[in-house]
Amino acid sequence: MTIFGIDFSMWSLWLAGALVLAIMEVIAPGFFMIFLAVGAAITGFVMLIAPDLHPIAQALLFALFSGVAVMLGRRWYHRSPSTAGVPGMNDRTAKLIGRTVEVCEPIVGGEGRVKVGDGAWTANGPDMPAGARVRITGAAGSVLLVEPLA
Repeated sequence: MTIFGIDFSMWSLWLAGALVLAIMEVIAPGFFMIFLAVGAAITGFVMLIAPDLHPIAQALLFALFSGVAVMLGRRWYHRSPSTAGVPGMNDRTAKLIGRTVEVCEPIVGGEGRVKVGDGAWTANGPDMPAGARVRITGAAGSVLLVEPLA
């Protein structure tokens, strides 16, 4: 095949396509183009061995190799342990459960405020006077559920 007066063989075009797909994987968000790049690279190596392969057969090989790469990649991805899932990472109320805090505004009718660190949080629990020590047992949204210390 001649492009801009330069004679290219099909295997070199497949490998160039694999390189372009790999570069797109680096630039674009997500994790999919690399599998297509693997399929194109393997097809390029097959074309190096069998240079007279029909274009339809080349497309079918590319689809087959890319599909296998996607399946193997999915299997590998789902087996890899996730390091991003730190429990309670984006749930501040979950980190507060079990802590002992002080009631800063009396809990009357099941609702009041407790002092957590340098801030005050709305709290639901049994009626208690200001200054009472309570344990955080849960949360409903940004409202803490508290119970008196036994």
